[in-house]
Amino acid sequence: MGKVYLVGAGPGDPDLITVKGLKTIQKADVILYDRLVNESLLSHASDKAELIYCGKSPNHHSLTQDEINYLLCKYANQGKVVTRLKGGDPFIFGRGGEEAELLKKNGIFYEIVPGITSGSAAPAYAGIPLTHRDYSSSVSFVSGVSKSGESYEKYWENLAQGSDTLCIYMGVKNLPNICERLIRYGRHPDTPIALIHWGTTENQQTVTGTLANILNKSHTFKNPSMIIIGEVVRLRDQIKWFETDSIEKALTAEAILG
Repeated sequence: MGKVYLVGAGPGDPDLITVKGLKTIQKADVILYDRLVNESLLSHASDKAELIYCGKSPNHHSLTQDEINYLLCKYANQGKVVTRLKGGDPFIFGRGGEEAELLKKNGIFYEIVPGITSGSAAPAYAGIPLTHRDYSSSVSFVSGVSKSGESYEKYWENLAQGSDTLCIYMGVKNLPNICERLIRYGRHPDTPIALIHWGTTENQQTVTGTLANILNKSHTFKNPSMIIIGEVVRLRDQIKWFETDSIEKALTAEAILG
């Protein structure tokens, strides 16, 4: 009987995949991978492995979720080892829970392999700690859109009064509404905010501002981007390390050390 691995490929830097995640790539007969998976990871797959691009991006899917579900069951029922490779962590805005439910319902063996989510990795690479004893004792990972049937106003009212730090996925398109609602429901307009585009990759870009002025600075930013809101963003100026100036210094030091 076949088996399906629901695997988190990490946030973009291929070195951030787990050892167990890498092993599932190496032994897979079939790999179904998403758009945000660093394709260099596929070089570890067997020459005989079938690679299927799922290409899920906002408002466009190369394969629908129903088609992906069908393929997971189809190949597993053929006795194959299937690795479902997802960006970040499969259980954090990755629909891994839905796919696990499907596999369970169909009597297919499966295993969950957690990954590093962009919500923690992107700010770390941008020099923004999500918690800090002087600035934040709580953090929430949230979606930039409310779930179906939920009051949009109530959703943002609860978040405005909630955790010290907000990590918002899939929120760039909705950023004007997010800033407006958070201010309306109690966050100070001067609350720091950062947008991190393609976090942990060589294309990473970060812009910072406040809820009141970030829209004037971030109009060129698109998905995939993480939004970080809270006082911890102020620490970026002190401890940023990854983007261009830091990379150049690191490469120079490495060359000197030989």
